[in-house]
Formats: sequence, C-alpha cells, structure tokens
Amino acid sequence: MKPGSSVSALYQKARDASALLVLAHGAGAGMLHPFMTSVADLLAERGVSTLRFQFPYMEAGSKRPDRPATAHAAIRAAVQKAAKLAPALPLFAGGKSFGGRMTSQAQALEPLPHVRGLVLLGFPLHPAGKPSVERAAHLRDIAIPQLFLQGTRDALAEPALLRKVMKRLGKRATYRPVVQADHSFAVLVRSGRTNQEVLAELADVSSDWMRAVNSG
Repeated sequence: MKPGSSVSALYQKARDASALLVLAHGAGAGMLHPFMTSVADLLAERGVSTLRFQFPYMEAGSKRPDRPATAHAAIRAAVQKAAKLAPALPLFAGGKSFGGRMTSQAQALEPLPHVRGLVLLGFPLHPAGKPSVERAAHLRDIAIPQLFLQGTRDALAEPALLRKVMKRLGKRATYRPVVQADHSFAVLVRSGRTNQEVLAELADVSSDWMRAVNSG
C-alpha cells in the first residue's frame, strides 16, 4: 500500500467482546462477500469483534491481487487501526485463503504489533492439482499460535500434506479439519450438513480457540 493511500474497512463490534479479529478477504472477493459477512456476524454472536478491510487491488476494482509487499502493508495498517479502535481487547489477525496467507507472511517477516495469534481459514497450501508445501515454509518463522481451519475436500490443501506441515510446526499450530467442506467451505448435500452449519463450526472453533489463547 502506497504511503498516504487508504482503503475501506468495516468494524463490527460484538457485545461484551472478548477479542478483536482483523479479517482479510480472499483473492476473488472483497470484505462484503457473503462468506466474510456471515463469518463476521457469527463471530459477533460469540463475542468476537472483527475489522474487515479491502486490499488495495479490490478497492481499485482490479481482479489481479496485490503484490505481497502491498498486501502486507495493508494488513499492517489494518492491525494498527484495530489496536486503536479497541486497545483493551486481545488482538488476532488472519483471513480467508489469500488473506490468511498474506497475513501469515507479514507476521513471519516482522511480527504484527500486539497480535496474539493467527486464524487461517482455508490456507492455500498449493495451487489446485499441484501439491506442494513450499507456500508453508514461512510458517516456521512465526512464534505465535496459529489456527488452521481447512476443508477436507479443499483442492488447495491436500490433507496429508497439511498434516505434514502441522507436525513440523508442533505446538504452535492447531489444525481443525472441516469435514466434507471444500476451499470455500461449501459442502455437498449428501454430506448431511448445510453450509450454514459449517460456517457456525468455523465461528465456534475460532472463538473458542481465541479464548483459549487469551487464557493461556
């Protein structure tokens, strides 16, 4: 993000909030995408405030995601803003897919001030059909706790490879597979679950994990 530039953001304050999560959007949709809105609403019901924001490319109406340095700068600005909005709340950061990956990269390069843990929803471990763990190399440079919520049908994160990454990270990482969910956390009808139930699971696990990190 260039000096002096700005992007849109949305602060959703939860009643009796116990934490504030800076929530970055995925590569193909902005902060007002139904997934982002639903997750923020469900987290608010569970006592977690959120700050959503647009990456500069999305703000400009472009379909091409920002370069990492630009995305990292936007994340740092959002974290700084969140700390000012609710200085008394424990601060967390993360996001969906691209947003989570960029947040983890930013944290690995230089710790995000006051951030206690990362919430990563659908971490894009590798491109579809090209299994690899190269995108996870930077995670070893992160000292704070990391929560990975990943669909078991996610084409961008082969479960066996993800478990391998989790093993390397040890106690710093918490992995919660979301049964039958794909990269968008959608489930098939035959799974016996609804997409809304999956979103509720994401909110339950995330809010419980943040409380556990705070109490620890």
